[in-house]
Amino acid sequence: MSPRQTIARLALVATAGLVLASCQSKPKSAPAPLGKSAALLAMEQVAIAAHKCWIASKDPAFRPYQMANELNSFTGTPRFLLVPAKHYGAKPLLVVQAQGNSRRVDVYGPLMAEPLGARIGSDIARWQTGNPACGVAA
Repeated sequence: MSPRQTIARLALVATAGLVLASCQSKPKSAPAPLGKSAALLAMEQVAIAAHKCWIASKDPAFRPYQMANELNSFTGTPRFLLVPAKHYGAKPLLVVQAQGNSRRVDVYGPLMAEPLGARIGSDIARWQTGNPACGVAA
């Protein structure tokens, strides 16, 4: 092989390498994590479990209610409410919320004084620890 052919082949290999390199996508930098507060993290896991176990499962004890999700609160108090199913704008019957950098979840409202209140309390306490299991139906 002549020196001229060798140079031509090397040039061809170099060109092919440049073409392949230009086709490669540039590495994408991961988006900066959104600094979620401890309260929001706690409420996300509780709200997901509450929706799954109480609402989506069509649990008869919770059929008269619907969930109003307010996790995107700009006040630092993510929460969700249970309101009458047929009156979405009515006064909440249950409020489940957390605040600031605390993972403590507060639960209050008229439903807590009902027989269903004990189940609500135990469900929320379980979900707050990270256990997403549904409790026994009331």
